[in-house]
Amino acid sequence: MKAPAAVAVHDPWVERAETLARRFASARDVATLAQLAPDIRAIAAAMIEDDAGGGILGRTLAALNDALAVRAIGLAAARQRLPAASWCWLAMGSEGRREQTFVTDQDNGIVFAAADHAEARSLRPLLLAFAGEANAALAACGFPLCDGGIMAGQDGCCLSLAEWRERFVGWVRTPDPQALLNASIFFDFRPLLGEARLAAELRGFLAEFTRGADPFLRMLAGNALAAEAPLGKVRDFVVEDGRIDLKKFGSRLFVDAARILGIGAADPATAARLRLAAASGRITAGEAEAAVHAFHHLQRVRLQQQHLVLAGGQPADNRIDPDALNEFDRRVLLESFKQARLLQQRLKTLFRIEG
Repeated sequence: MKAPAAVAVHDPWVERAETLARRFASARDVATLAQLAPDIRAIAAAMIEDDAGGGILGRTLAALNDALAVRAIGLAAARQRLPAASWCWLAMGSEGRREQTFVTDQDNGIVFAAADHAEARSLRPLLLAFAGEANAALAACGFPLCDGGIMAGQDGCCLSLAEWRERFVGWVRTPDPQALLNASIFFDFRPLLGEARLAAELRGFLAEFTRGADPFLRMLAGNALAAEAPLGKVRDFVVEDGRIDLKKFGSRLFVDAARILGIGAADPATAARLRLAAASGRITAGEAEAAVHAFHHLQRVRLQQQHLVLAGGQPADNRIDPDALNEFDRRVLLESFKQARLLQQRLKTLFRIEG
């Protein structure tokens, strides 16, 4: 089992981040990891104060979260009597995309090798015991348990490779609302620890099976268009109680569009999917890069907002008052939303969706 590569960030935070990653890797117990965990937010907060860009800020946060999670999961694996079967821990959702913010719960799963369904049933209890301990360890380190139960310690998220394939086939062939919701989380997976080839096989299967699955993709696109960019006809922005939810009406618009436009991408990150969409001719290279910059900007604003609210002792949220921004930041935010609207227009054109 291999841990992720060393944290790759740039000065002036590189030394501090790499030191923290090494301390995670050498931690002997979960209690030590839990004591170190707040340093992740401290580093990210320092980067925000120094006006770090959204791309490097997000990558640093993700790399440090990965380093902590890998050690926490590894400690749990060492304590359990795991079967000889190959397995891989999957990061899903925003963690899978490496797009976490300061407020994020767990979305994870396990894929394991089994000769048939009978062997899968016999292996699952052993893996579930390990995964449950790992989920508890992550919760102790500041990653809350998922209210929806999308965690490796749950039966439905600890599946053999064949079972995951069957699950994905069912969602694509019967794209009801629950299937579309599941796709928005489970399709954004990547290997975190264990046998990465299992995740690669599953990703390859998903890419091949969804190629040409137009009814499913069209319904997924319709779902992605349910929320619109908050651009007004009279005023610059459409607000609710004077604020804009930058997750629901900002970042998520890019994430959902990219998932469809870049459906075959090996890397589930929004930027990677957008660039694959350009390479595939679904959008232009210029549109892809503009969308990537806009997405990274929105992610940075979200992190900055969460930092300010948390520093004030309040629960973090994603809502901002655009009238409180200076003219430059307001203009960049406006242009970012215009890029989201352009991506949604591309979805409408590609799948012939009216409205």
